[in-house]
Amino acid sequence: MNSHTFRMPAAVLLATGAVALLTAPPAFATGGGGAGGEGRAGAVVLRAGLDVGLLNKAVHVPLKTTLNEVSAPAAAEKTALTVTLDGVEGNKPVSVLRAEVATSKATADKNRAEAEANLAKAKIHVPGLPLLSLVEVEKVTSKAVCEAGKKPVASANVLGKVTALGKKVTLTAGGPTKVDVPGVGQVLLELSGTETTSTTAAAAALRLKVSVNPLNLNVAQVDGEIVLAEARCESPKGAAPASTPPANQDIKPQTATGTGAEASGARANANLAETGGGSLTPYVAGGALTLLAIGGGALLLTRRGKAAS
Repeated sequence: MNSHTFRMPAAVLLATGAVALLTAPPAFATGGGGAGGEGRAGAVVLRAGLDVGLLNKAVHVPLKTTLNEVSAPAAAEKTALTVTLDGVEGNKPVSVLRAEVATSKATADKNRAEAEANLAKAKIHVPGLPLLSLVEVEKVTSKAVCEAGKKPVASANVLGKVTALGKKVTLTAGGPTKVDVPGVGQVLLELSGTETTSTTAAAAALRLKVSVNPLNLNVAQVDGEIVLAEARCESPKGAAPASTPPANQDIKPQTATGTGAEASGARANANLAETGGGSLTPYVAGGALTLLAIGGGALLLTRRGKAAS
């Protein structure tokens, strides 16, 4: 099982969420794509920014951690299944997340940028609550696609059962869901959020706002935010929409395998195109020949009439 262990008791706090994600600067540089005009993409399975209050020192320790964070141009993929933190519960590491599936992918080139994050059968813990899961999820996913010449697309989903602090949660799109456990604390869960512009797309499956008072293992208070399944992308630089014919114009493709009259007509049209003739030229030429024939017949009849008289 792949795992990540972070020892950063003095790391800088950075809280991002399904809404904060969509307005915060992306993990990659902006400015219309990468070097050479490539698009850009990034994904992360978990992003946590927590402030942990310690009883013995009466101090607050900001902690930041991520799991399976990737970025592109080129291609990137990670599949670590656990992430732990040290330095907040004595000498015992805190398992922030354990999952059966935790993948993130990002690809980008001059034609397309795409990012995707997936998390399944996952349990999230915070310092001070080693036995009680902060949140358990069946499956959360997010995806962002930025293709040259097309409108960027973002999607996020929370599938299956979700529990918070041991309670089953029903999430709604109308706003955050609050779970309050006396003597433990509360969690606000916000359902998936997406946002797109003319050149960017971003999605986050689930946002958790945490405030717990475990009073256990030397931990007095834990506050912060956790984001699950985050993806974003930026379209390739200079991408132009594909041209389309006028709505009422009927364009039929010409084949190079015509025979008989069709082949003759194709050759005639090709010759007209080469000499600058338009589509009306055959009809004008045909009309001139008809008039010439009528004129010649009339002249012949006139001469015969004079000879008879």
